[in-house]
Amino acid sequence: MEYLFVDGYNIINAWSDIFDKNSPLEDNRKALCDILSDYQGYTGFRIVVVFDAHLVPEGIGSLMQYDKIKVVFTKKNQTADNFIERYVAKECYNNKITVVTNDYMEQKTVLHKGALRMTASELQREIIKKRQSASTSDKQSNFIIDNLDNEQKRKLLKIKHEDRKDK
Repeated sequence: MEYLFVDGYNIINAWSDIFDKNSPLEDNRKALCDILSDYQGYTGFRIVVVFDAHLVPEGIGSLMQYDKIKVVFTKKNQTADNFIERYVAKECYNNKITVVTNDYMEQKTVLHKGALRMTASELQREIIKKRQSASTSDKQSNFIIDNLDNEQKRKLLKIKHEDRKDK
């Protein structure tokens, strides 16, 4: 399995061109989840977005499904970094895991534990690239013949010409 772990608040803060810091946090979280859900559709990755709740007094932690991505709110006294590090240490030998964060120390830690790392700007570029390639592939021809390989086209044209000779 290929996993993408995203430090949610780290990305929201890094993508200031997308997220308005004056907007309610809930709106920014939802917008990030929408973007990542869309990206998941292009890649097929198992995406896990982790949000810190370590400063929330009643933080009991939670895991919820949002479309095809998982959203984790950590427990009281647990950071997103800590949650991600524990998962990486436990699962990196069975799965390919990439962690998205701009936190340099977190990047070093997960690399040491066997995961790959990606910065917020790298993820943003990757999402844009996937969207652009998807939009250009949508413009492909709908004619069957345009989607056949050369051998199939040759056979089909041969049948077409034989059919004309019979008439």
